[in-house]
Amino acid sequence: MKERIESGADVDAQSLFPEGYYFLNVLYGLTWVDLGNRGVEPERAADEAAWALSRLESPEAQAPFDPSAVPAFGVFYAGWTNRLRAGLLTLRDDPGQRTKLLADSAILAAAFDASPTPFLTAYPGQAWPCDSAVAISSLKLADTVTGGSKFAPTVARWVQRSQSLLDPATGLLPHFVDAATGAMVDGSRGTSQAIIQRFLPEIDPVFAREQYLTFREKFLDRPFWLGPAIREYPHGADGEGDVDSGPLIHGISLSTTVVALGAAQAQGDTSLAGALANFGEFAGLPVSGFDTKRYAFGLVPIGDAFLAWSKTAIPAGGDGPEPVLSGWWRTPLLAVLLLIGFGPWIPAIRRSARARQRADRVADDDVRA
Repeated sequence: MKERIESGADVDAQSLFPEGYYFLNVLYGLTWVDLGNRGVEPERAADEAAWALSRLESPEAQAPFDPSAVPAFGVFYAGWTNRLRAGLLTLRDDPGQRTKLLADSAILAAAFDASPTPFLTAYPGQAWPCDSAVAISSLKLADTVTGGSKFAPTVARWVQRSQSLLDPATGLLPHFVDAATGAMVDGSRGTSQAIIQRFLPEIDPVFAREQYLTFREKFLDRPFWLGPAIREYPHGADGEGDVDSGPLIHGISLSTTVVALGAAQAQGDTSLAGALANFGEFAGLPVSGFDTKRYAFGLVPIGDAFLAWSKTAIPAGGDGPEPVLSGWWRTPLLAVLLLIGFGPWIPAIRRSARARQRADRVADDDVRA
């Protein structure tokens, strides 16, 4: 991933959607944070996370956002950046980064406290609850890494206010809301839910488990019975794909499914996380080199970034939910793989069978003669 970023993949991603440059770099940094906390090269992990953070604070990363927003550049930029900075401090103490984290977190908390809605704007007049969930998780982590509880009241208030603005059709946080009131404009969607479910266990484990079980019920699907995947719209609803979801196949969003893998791991839903990863190895068309692995033939580096970030997700703790899949879910997929594997041999097998039949007939004729 770093090789691709240094070769300009983040600049290329910016041409695909408004946060392309930013997302590729922040996901790279957050992946190293998780790796470091798993004990994988902690010093290198801290260096790489710091490198990614420096890129987030560049003019290129800030260009799509409004510097006059509150907080500066909007809650999307402020929340994800704050989250990476707090993550860096879980790997290595840095007085400068600690001071910056506390200052930015105070601005972020003040914006939430002063807002008439729990969902701050990412762009002028536009608010997505998932962005606020990331920002609130950064405040929770800021308290953890600094050993305080300064932002706990803001976090608790956000949970309480959010619970009063759920999508009545699903019981989940909505996808897009009125920036002034927080009232739902667009109901729950898989794209944002997968991100929300990744961070919510750190914010409020009880609320998170309720939301996750509902999410699993409303959005988990088995397209063509081949394997588990995540719908962009809940069961019973249909809609068009967009730049975030990508094209929908039988209602399934591949990008949402990738992010949901990380959410399942964060929730301790190991059976579903494993199943999503297994299915991804089938549907993702992975290509492995000597020291790399790329999905979709490496044509979309940001897809690889989301998958790497999802696969490194660390469970928030506590018992996982009851499994939603049985061990038999692989049977239809294995059947398809067997057909694919044996398919090229079928003509040869048939020719061999016909040859044996001819030989048997010749042998029978010889015996009769």
